Amino acid sequence: MAIRFFLVLLLFTSCTKYSFSLYEDQVGLMDWHQQYIGKVKHAVFHTQKTGRKRVLVSTEENVVASLDLRRGEIFWRHVLGIDDVIDGLDIAQGKYAITLSSDGSLLRAWNLPDGQMVWESLLQGSKPSKSILNVLATQKVEMDNVILVFGYGCLHAVSSIDGEVLWRTDFVAKSRIAGLRSNIAIINVHDGEISYQQTVIAEFVEDTSEKAVILPSRISGMFALELNSLIIFIKLTDKGKLVVVDKVTNAAAIGDALLISEGQNAFALVQHGVGKIHLTVKDGHDWSIDLLKESTVMDPQRGKVNKNFINNYVQTNRAHGFRALIVMEDHSLLLVQQGEIVWRREDGLASVVDVVTSKLPVEKVGVSVAKVEQNLFEWLKGHLLKLKGTLMLASPEDVVAIQAMRLRSSEKSKMTRDHNGFRKLLIVLTRAGKLFALHTRDGRVIWSVLLRSLCKSETCEQPVALNVYQWQVPHHHAMDENPSVLVIGRCRPSFDAPNFLSFVDTYTGREVNSLGLVQSITQIIPLLYTDSTEQRLHLLIDINQQAYLYPKMPEAIAIMQHEFSNVYWYSVDVDNDIIKGHALKSNCVHEVVDEYCFNFRDLWSVVFPPESENIIATVTRKSNEVVHTQTKAMAEQDIMYKYISRNLLFVATVAPKARGEIGTASPEESWLVVYLIETVTGRILHRMVHHGSQGPVHAVFSENWVVYHYFNLRAHKYEISVIEIYDQSRADNKDVRKLILGKHNLTSPISSYSRPEVITKSHSYFFTHSVKAIAVTSTAKGITSKQLLIGTIGDQVLALDKRYLDLRRSVNPTQAEKEEGVIPLTDSLLIIPQVFNNGVMCISNR
Repeated sequence: MAIRFFLVLLLFTSCTKYSFSLYEDQVGLMDWHQQYIGKVKHAVFHTQKTGRKRVLVSTEENVVASLDLRRGEIFWRHVLGIDDVIDGLDIAQGKYAITLSSDGSLLRAWNLPDGQMVWESLLQGSKPSKSILNVLATQKVEMDNVILVFGYGCLHAVSSIDGEVLWRTDFVAKSRIAGLRSNIAIINVHDGEISYQQTVIAEFVEDTSEKAVILPSRISGMFALELNSLIIFIKLTDKGKLVVVDKVTNAAAIGDALLISEGQNAFALVQHGVGKIHLTVKDGHDWSIDLLKESTVMDPQRGKVNKNFINNYVQTNRAHGFRALIVMEDHSLLLVQQGEIVWRREDGLASVVDVVTSKLPVEKVGVSVAKVEQNLFEWLKGHLLKLKGTLMLASPEDVVAIQAMRLRSSEKSKMTRDHNGFRKLLIVLTRAGKLFALHTRDGRVIWSVLLRSLCKSETCEQPVALNVYQWQVPHHHAMDENPSVLVIGRCRPSFDAPNFLSFVDTYTGREVNSLGLVQSITQIIPLLYTDSTEQRLHLLIDINQQAYLYPKMPEAIAIMQHEFSNVYWYSVDVDNDIIKGHALKSNCVHEVVDEYCFNFRDLWSVVFPPESENIIATVTRKSNEVVHTQTKAMAEQDIMYKYISRNLLFVATVAPKARGEIGTASPEESWLVVYLIETVTGRILHRMVHHGSQGPVHAVFSENWVVYHYFNLRAHKYEISVIEIYDQSRADNKDVRKLILGKHNLTSPISSYSRPEVITKSHSYFFTHSVKAIAVTSTAKGITSKQLLIGTIGDQVLALDKRYLDLRRSVNPTQAEKEEGVIPLTDSLLIIPQVFNNGVMCISNR
């Protein structure tokens, strides 16, 4: 996760006489900045006497990084491509970090101090296979450490100096074994000669119905095999035979072998206890010797141990000590030494699944006497610390206390609402199934909870975290209620897997309730109605085309009966290019009538011909958006009425050949079609074709306008287009005096079934940036002018004033238009450094 900002100091343009710049104090300005690396897969310690002690790691987020062993801070990191999965990590010559990625086809060397790439080697093979990386420290070819790589059925020997392939052997032809039983293959390399043998797994265990997995652990002369919930330790004898050493049933994680002295190595075994983890370091040659046994208190909210990596050091008594790098179920990373946690990293925040915001509580008036006395004591203590700091007498502990005191006393970091509503909680759901609450002002973790329903269990082996929704947002008469969120998960990645719901209090992190559902949920519909506790009603749609009402309370049923005929929603089937509208029909009839379950009917459908149009993007307005005014002043004092509807849907389709990467189709084979569809009736209110254009399309819908970003193949440039839709049926309501005096009834309800008289206006601009996401600012009253927040491919946040997309723009604006702030028209949207926003909190998995 990273937040990066535009750091260019000066930009000159040759076509104009203007230049744009940043002030010195604006460069790199941000409220807070956090970087994460993800769940660690591989780790290698580098603890030589000279230089900084560090640990190299690679993660499931395709990150390779160097961490400070003392504090856990990042020295450097690189984020590889989405498909460039890291398969192995090691150190060569004491100065290169070696990574193997892309199924064993890419081998890279990185400079250990600064992370610069030294060389890259492409390895080819004949058949996909498991990839293995091993740096041979003892064998040398022309004073070179040989790197052995097995991938795509081939064994490669690569020079660690320049990445040159020294030799290559293909094992695909040698691995043909009759039958379907699993086998263990042993490859022995000695003096340039290679021997190869296989052993059937059935020789070690009777039941081989489950798939056997070799655990990623490099124990000298031994390896671990996981089968039937057992971990089997198998040793390779001097005669090349395999012998079972032990079988362990309750081991959580096994570490790699570690050479601690000449001829002696060790490995770590972690087991779980009650509120603790037990670390055992065993002698690799004598299984009965325990070099270390210690216990560490562990927060249950971190879950189980997934991996461990050990490193040794020499204690003051000349004995061997051990430290362990522990990877937990919540993807956090901890360094444990002498039974204590030295440092911890919340790297689960590198894999964010979904985010919502939650309001902080209102600051209550009135303070108790005890609190006044406590505040007086803190005030005196604070002044004493500040005095010591001024007189240069403060100890390092005093400096830390002063900084913490300043943070606590800051208005920005208070745990109550501010007047403008900037202080909030970010409720963040991660891939590990952990929910975090982050303070928007400083990014600190207020609370975190590992949802048990999202943890791996016997009944749910592959839990998947899906979404988090605002469930209860108290205000007005329900201020004593705490807000809560709904977390949706699924037991397997497939859509037909059963779902589960979890309800969490956003102030405390307490899991209020959880429900395991038999149904497989395909869609969640937040309704516009709330009960007396400000709890929003939701419809959960399952794969059997039934809708379930939540919360399951009598008051919710009463509200639904009253609003039964006003509930509409739509669904988008991207695979079949179909959009449908739905409405409630009747209660479900199972063994008995379920008053919380409803059958529904299809009202309309829009079917796009798959041979010419494929759906790639849909977007609609936020249901809670506030519109300040329904009118817009156009040229010559003309007034137009915005067509404001929560039921409008923007749809973008492209030609089938234009669904791929940019450049895979010619301009003649590509087109982009955009629609505005009324989701209650299915009417298409607007349709426009962009010939020679393709996706990806990113769009945002606000008030009566849509802004979308795409690629123009003919111009070889990105474009941004804007569409505005107006209600022509109110065109006669232009009497300014009546508008001021409120004579026009503009608040009268409008039915979606009445055929609207609408007109649309649109315009397109060239845009210089590739885009990953687009959003729009919103305020409580909708008065403040809109800003488009554009996340670029470089992880920068661009704040673009909506005035740049104003359809009133012309090449030569009139004096009246200039006074209103209308910007002269250009064919491109000119981006200046100041519009790269330093005041927006953004989360990126990159």
